[in-house]
Amino acid sequence: MVNPPHEALHRIFQHDPMLFSRLSRQLGIRLPTPVEAVLLPTDLTETRPVERRVDTLLKLDSAANGSLLLAIESQGKKDPDKHASWAYYAAHLWSKYRLPTALLVVCQDRATAEWAGQEVASGPPDMPTLVIRPTVVGPHNMPVITDPVRARGDLALATLATLTHAGDPGIGDILKALSTALRDLPEDVADPLIEFTAQGLSKRPAQEIWRNLVATDLSFYKSYLSEELREEGRTEGKAEGRAEAILLVLEQRGLDVPDDVRARVTACDDLETLRLWLTRAVTAATAEEIFSEDDA
Repeated sequence: MVNPPHEALHRIFQHDPMLFSRLSRQLGIRLPTPVEAVLLPTDLTETRPVERRVDTLLKLDSAANGSLLLAIESQGKKDPDKHASWAYYAAHLWSKYRLPTALLVVCQDRATAEWAGQEVASGPPDMPTLVIRPTVVGPHNMPVITDPVRARGDLALATLATLTHAGDPGIGDILKALSTALRDLPEDVADPLIEFTAQGLSKRPAQEIWRNLVATDLSFYKSYLSEELREEGRTEGKAEGRAEAILLVLEQRGLDVPDDVRARVTACDDLETLRLWLTRAVTAATAEEIFSEDDA
């Protein structure tokens, strides 16, 4: 079953087909700058009853070197069958379009990224025949962007980088930089990136941080998802999850969390207070500092 992070990690390339051209420089891949990037159909199904569908497929056209195909796959975990599927995709696309074909795999954790980047051959050692060696994007080679100015310089790349670092201890600072960069931008620019980020953080503790930032820093946006995020933030029963998010942010940032701080956070059932504390937890120097202005 397709899940929200899976969709966000490859659909951002559909939203901005030229993103890979800029990403390739980040990865140190020497490719000619395309003059055009075209989305192609993703259905690779043959006449036989076996459906094969790549996540996203681009044709990158350059003035000097012609065209190449880029198949983009979002991979959330190790899958022993996937290398064979990727080999099929590459061979089928090469055969169908008669164009150089490359494979990009986007991951959110290092273990999956290391596995996905392994070179796998279809034949025996002395006759490898078809070799698959994907280019992998993940937390190991994407920048950690905590500067809003840098994030605003390339919002799509900053969003992709944020999603690949969804499990990092410093994700709060990364998300704060992205939300700050998205302020005051036209809704048609900001809303898709707000939604990609929410999808990519699905079922992770960082999702609650992003919901808070959408509700505060980006409160003037009216997209379906941003409205849904705000509504969920106001729903009763969210207090426990928000308290857990505050403690997690403090712990992941390496701060000591005394028992009295933990007790005060977990005992609070006011969503607005918890939202304020969570916002402070992203930058507080000590755990106690999240309460400082309340006690003044």
